[in-house]
Amino acid sequence: MKFLSNKKLWVLCILFVLVISAVLLMPYEKTVDFNTEVKPIINKKCISCHGGVKKQGGFSFLFEKEALSATKSGKPAIIPGNPEDSEMIKRLTSKDPELRMPYKHTALSEEEIDIFTRWVKQGAKWGDHWAYLPVKEVEVPDVDEDWGRNNIDKFILAKLEEEKLKPSAEADKPTLLRRVSLDLIGMAPSESLVQQYFKGKDADKAYEVLVDSLLASPRFGEKWASMWLDVARYADTKGYESDANRNIWQYRDWVIRAFNTDKPYNEFITEQIAGDFFVNPTDDQYIATAFNRNTMSNDEGGTNNEEFRVSAVMDRVNTTWEGLLSTTFACVQCHSHPYDPFKDDEYYKFMAYFNNSRDEDLASEYPLLRQYNDSLNNKLTSLTSWVKQNASESKSKELHKFLKTGQPSINSTTTDKLVNAVIGNNNIALFFRNNAVARIEKVDLEQVDQLIYRYNSGKTGGKMQLRLDRSDGPVFAEWNVPATQGAQNLPVDFKTQKGVHDVYLSYYNPTATNKEEVVVTFDWFHFGQQFPGKNKPGYAENKQTFWALLNANVRTIPVMVENPDNRLRKTYVFERGAWTSHGKEVQPGVPKTLSYAMPANAPKNRMGLAMWLTDVKNPLLSRTMANRLWEQLFGTGIVETLEDMGTQGMTPSHKGLLDHLSWELMHDYKWSVKRMIKEMVMSATYRQDSRLSDEIKEKDPFNKLYARGPRMRLTAEQLRDQHLSISGMLSTKMYGVGVTPWQPEGIWSSPYNGDQWNNATGEDQYRRAIYTYWKRTSPYPSMIAFDGAMRVACAPRRIRTNTPLQALVTLNDGVYIDLAKHFATRMQKEGGKEVLKQIAAGYQNMLYRPIPAQKLKIFNELYRKALADYKVNPAKVTELMGATENKSPENAALVIVANAMLNLDEVVTKN
Repeated sequence: MKFLSNKKLWVLCILFVLVISAVLLMPYEKTVDFNTEVKPIINKKCISCHGGVKKQGGFSFLFEKEALSATKSGKPAIIPGNPEDSEMIKRLTSKDPELRMPYKHTALSEEEIDIFTRWVKQGAKWGDHWAYLPVKEVEVPDVDEDWGRNNIDKFILAKLEEEKLKPSAEADKPTLLRRVSLDLIGMAPSESLVQQYFKGKDADKAYEVLVDSLLASPRFGEKWASMWLDVARYADTKGYESDANRNIWQYRDWVIRAFNTDKPYNEFITEQIAGDFFVNPTDDQYIATAFNRNTMSNDEGGTNNEEFRVSAVMDRVNTTWEGLLSTTFACVQCHSHPYDPFKDDEYYKFMAYFNNSRDEDLASEYPLLRQYNDSLNNKLTSLTSWVKQNASESKSKELHKFLKTGQPSINSTTTDKLVNAVIGNNNIALFFRNNAVARIEKVDLEQVDQLIYRYNSGKTGGKMQLRLDRSDGPVFAEWNVPATQGAQNLPVDFKTQKGVHDVYLSYYNPTATNKEEVVVTFDWFHFGQQFPGKNKPGYAENKQTFWALLNANVRTIPVMVENPDNRLRKTYVFERGAWTSHGKEVQPGVPKTLSYAMPANAPKNRMGLAMWLTDVKNPLLSRTMANRLWEQLFGTGIVETLEDMGTQGMTPSHKGLLDHLSWELMHDYKWSVKRMIKEMVMSATYRQDSRLSDEIKEKDPFNKLYARGPRMRLTAEQLRDQHLSISGMLSTKMYGVGVTPWQPEGIWSSPYNGDQWNNATGEDQYRRAIYTYWKRTSPYPSMIAFDGAMRVACAPRRIRTNTPLQALVTLNDGVYIDLAKHFATRMQKEGGKEVLKQIAAGYQNMLYRPIPAQKLKIFNELYRKALADYKVNPAKVTELMGATENKSPENAALVIVANAMLNLDEVVTKN
């Protein structure tokens, strides 16, 4: 029995060994990854015929459900687990050119066909693109090297080790001082900061103190706001042909303050998207919404206001996706996205969030936030408090909103059924001739007993009437129309009305004999209730205050205000993207693939949209901002295509690091941008020397692996601001109306309004670049030469160029010649009487290090040649120096040297 038992045991052991051996000897088939292996082939070879635009044969790769559904043949092209019977695989391998796919294009390679075949065999499992999945906490790589200073370095080092590269040594103190100053404040640091940094005995501590000081500087917000103004397509003009002035500079100042105060990024976004939805919004919250009033508007005669209103709404949609979410979305207005999982109607569902703002492409830019001074603000506070006590809180809020924004009101340009009337220029205002009639459609008159309207008339003797539903309908108001001196607000009281009606407005004046003469112009109409609290103590005084506030001439800025419930617009799908071709009606919503991030309590308005954008489950907002901050410091984003993290965007160089930073931004740093930036600049990765070794040049010429420090040419703003600070001419004046530094005559042409570019004088000509007046059709030339954004539309990323024009600008532009003169004066002041010492002092001021002997020799030779030339050609001295007192050949020669020094590669580049 024992023998039989042992025999059975041996048999079992042998069988076990055979099974294990069979398993080990079986060919191993690696699981195909859809996102990294299959999707790139689809996007490159298949999607143009089988995607969002075309669905040849009824087959589409865009969504899993579509790909696995029946085609026009009645059968699915993909049968999961069965490549032999899958029509797609048959077509890929067919020898018949009429059947083989891709049709009339190069056949797929054997490797690509193998990937598809194995993918189908393994079940044709779909995959979601990484950028559309929630940000999760990432495990920090475990690396042994002592090089790193924070977790960023561990991610970088892990990738370097994979590529058998080593990080570069830390840059020296002068290099780090200049690098971090340019990155954090966009200009040279103050002399006190320079001395404090160099005197610090503990290099690490001194560097951190420097970083903290720069982050706390008011110059920080000015530098970083430039980045955001590109995204916000900020400009001081409206765009299109006339490109008239727009007073929206307070938005630019709001952005600067937001960066300086380190406003949490989720609040920063919420206030810009939906600041007007807060309970009792502050002026700052209203001003923040000017983010979406930076859209262009068209004042050209004959244009259709509704067409360009819709265009502005679409621009807001596209800016939100491209600028805030790094996703191309504009193409979805015509068809489903060719590459990413967004359907055509989802564009219009998203558009519905923006489709009910009050702006209507008017020359007047309504709605406008009216900004009262302290005295008027005190009166407003007192007035609303009185109304709250003597009427109701809701009435107080209603009155406050009307005085601050003029809303709700009806723009006169929306009137129709015109008789002896016209909409001036087709988009300005309602113009009445004598015996005129116009209709205001669907006015909510429930409990309404007053009309306030803004008008202008040079005629006395006019009479007006309001009629219900028809031009000959019952009259419910009649009054005399006083002549005005300019625009005026006038109240018309009448009996309390009920219901929603068309209101007909008519005008008659027996003294107006010229039938073609425009006798009255209307701006807007506000139907509401008479001033509340009648017979209450203080009624007369507060009513007078109300009218004083309404008529006050105050500063304004275009802002977002939502339509009242009784005037909400419907949103439709535009067939093939044409705004005049309405398809089905849609309600506000986000794409289905990202709807998991929508909070359950989010309302279907812009505040609900802001809640979705800033929810920690939203996969794109934090990734986009972390990537943008990285790009500002390192020159290239972790995802190079800042405008597109979708499947057609560049693959992230360090996806784990991007997710780590995104998680930190939301959870650890509570959306603090300054803390995020500090972590980046404190890293050993950022502090590396930027010199390029032969090994790095061969393996990583574009520094995607970060084996060296960042090296790139300065931005347009950094270049101007650095030169201003080096020359000693920088004005530290902050905020206010855009300034007009020197530019040649003839560049700015404004035939529509005759505006002139008047070169600024005094300190305004030396203001920082961010305060330069930005005209969309004629942006500041030297800034455009250095890749400044036109800001006609959202610009998520500037593409750096390298052209001869840039050298011509810094060598010959009047601004840079002027700064070279001032720099030469500073060199003389700080270097003493000897030319060599003056040149050395200038170099030290620019780069915080002694000038190399060879360069000193070159500049000295340049000085001697220029001096010899100017001594025999005094006219050249006058040509260069102008009307200045210091028109000596010696001074002129030093200006030439100063100009050349300011154009050194190491000066115009962040090394």
